[in-house]
Amino acid sequence: MEKRKLEGQVAIITGSSSGIGAGCAKEMARAGAAVIVNYPVPQAQAMAEQVAADIIAEGNKAVAYKCDVSKEDEVIAMFKFAEDQFGRVDILVNNAGLQKDAKFTEMTLDQWNFVIGVNLTGQFLCAREAIRIFMKKGVDGVSKAAGKIICMSSVHEVIPWAGHANYAASKGGVMLMMKTIAQEYAPHRIRINSIAPGAIATPINKDAWDTAEHLQQLLKLIPEKRIGQVEDVAKAAVFLASDDADYINGTTLFVDGGMTLYPGFEDNG
Repeated sequence: MEKRKLEGQVAIITGSSSGIGAGCAKEMARAGAAVIVNYPVPQAQAMAEQVAADIIAEGNKAVAYKCDVSKEDEVIAMFKFAEDQFGRVDILVNNAGLQKDAKFTEMTLDQWNFVIGVNLTGQFLCAREAIRIFMKKGVDGVSKAAGKIICMSSVHEVIPWAGHANYAASKGGVMLMMKTIAQEYAPHRIRINSIAPGAIATPINKDAWDTAEHLQQLLKLIPEKRIGQVEDVAKAAVFLASDDADYINGTTLFVDGGMTLYPGFEDNG
């Protein structure tokens, strides 16, 4: 039987009780990784435990763990838990993210700080702890790399988004943080990349595709004329975490059906 792409590795996937994170958790488990299914608040515990149960039912390893990624002490505790539970950490999917939308002049400081705290500071804290573990572990033969980080960004790291300044700023920040730490730690055989999803059918954007009318409006922005599914992103994450992507470092993979191709110009503008 052919060895699975992530066999013997341990992955922490933040914000994986639903949506893209849950998809990544299940797909990485199918590829052989033991998975920490992270959730942020008690209300999400049942969903996270169901994701873990689904993974275990397929004969793979998973455990749910509560951690607010914007809290330094909780992040440190999560990585220690992963090492205690599975003996190592090889992969981080920095997926936790949220929106608190408002017109710019009406956006409160709490709305700004909440989104930046989870979407950007949370990625910083988790990446820092992961890199510390990767540096200590080094390349040990389980993978060609000492460790892999996948930062979940968005097409809005390059596409401005009126009414969502906090979210767009957080994703622009993720992009340059990812590139900077990829540059800094590439000599240590640590690979850091981003995935930038476009419109993916998840709870966070349900109001954009929940009716036929809304979906038709959305599809005007997507040259491929379909909304993405979590599997589209999850399979890309497995690829970037695997040795198949060993020479890919410091780049953003757009999984967006062509949304960044400026579809407003497809009829000559």
